[in-house]
Amino acid sequence: MAPASQRGGLGDHTVAMARNNIWANHRLLSACKALSPAEFAAPRTSFFPTLRATLNHILWVDTYYIDALERDPTVLQRYNDPPPDFPDAASLHTAQIASDRRLLAFCERQTEASLLEGLVLPRPNRTPPPSSVLSILEHLFQHQTHHRGQAHAMLAGTAVKPPQLDEFFLAGEQHLRRDELLALGLEPS
Repeated sequence: MAPASQRGGLGDHTVAMARNNIWANHRLLSACKALSPAEFAAPRTSFFPTLRATLNHILWVDTYYIDALERDPTVLQRYNDPPPDFPDAASLHTAQIASDRRLLAFCERQTEASLLEGLVLPRPNRTPPPSSVLSILEHLFQHQTHHRGQAHAMLAGTAVKPPQLDEFFLAGEQHLRRDELLALGLEPS
């Protein structure tokens, strides 16, 4: 991890967002583990037709964006060779948390200067102009939040109680997430 003096405010912010991201995905997918594979794949009303499709989509997009952020020259192959479609929440949980750990490690390596660097997110049919690394991270966090909200609403239509996901990492609320952060190998802040 870059020292705080090198990361600065934006670096600390992206680390906080990545930590919140891994925690929220862990909490949501842990709740989904109570569903059978059939319930996980059952049709529901949302942008994607099932919890399985929605949560697998989050992982696919994360894989593409993290590979792009890490400047993997094979990133465009993700369009033709996406990550596997996980049929149950338990196997998806393992893969998502591994992806979230990659994202957190990436954010921990950033400095103020590296966050402002331009990066082209390659597309199969066009070459868009560069976006800052920070803008790409902001979009990725927003994408996750957007689809987690949809999955949360779909989960409400099952017998499983949707978990609280909007406990951001505020002072005085550490006890609300302490055990989960320790289970993820993260120090409570």
